[in-house]
Amino acid sequence: MTLRLLFTSLLAASPLAVSAQLVDAQTRLKSAVTEVLSVADRTANRSALPESLRPVLQKHVSFETMTKRAVGPGWRQFTGAQQQQATHLFSTLIIRSYSNKFTPGEHPAITYKAAVSPADGRVDVPTNMVYKGSHYTVVYRMEQVQGWRITDVVIEGVSLIANYRSQLDAQFKKGGANAVISSLTQSVSRPQ
Repeated sequence: MTLRLLFTSLLAASPLAVSAQLVDAQTRLKSAVTEVLSVADRTANRSALPESLRPVLQKHVSFETMTKRAVGPGWRQFTGAQQQQATHLFSTLIIRSYSNKFTPGEHPAITYKAAVSPADGRVDVPTNMVYKGSHYTVVYRMEQVQGWRITDVVIEGVSLIANYRSQLDAQFKKGGANAVISSLTQSVSRPQ
């Protein structure tokens, strides 16, 4: 009888644990968005925005996880130094692209919907966003990576990671890690 009570209590605690994960992840996301908008508002020079946002985004986004998934299975063939270089380049590209979407002082209206947990340690936070008159559906995929951190962003049904994977996987198949790093270097060096 005691074993049955223990099993029942574990099952009953499980939804609470999932619920706590959902709340924690969504709270972390809201905090990240508030922090990003605050930094963007304090940065008058638009060209300085990527470097101003970098420390904030590095705190809330797992760029290593994103880069690893964007590269795909070939990631295992990168040396440690190549992984670091690819992560730095990919994060620079994402941060620059993300900051180009902002106009300091203009904030999106964001409605956070009920978060869901597709797997243990993963939470998807769907949002509706209105920015400069346009409506967007954005899902932030978060994982337990040194706390809750963003590992993908799905905008209007298109995954940031899947989009880059189609490009980076093709580069890897052409020339391995060096081709991926070269492609990222070229993308980062293009004028904004």
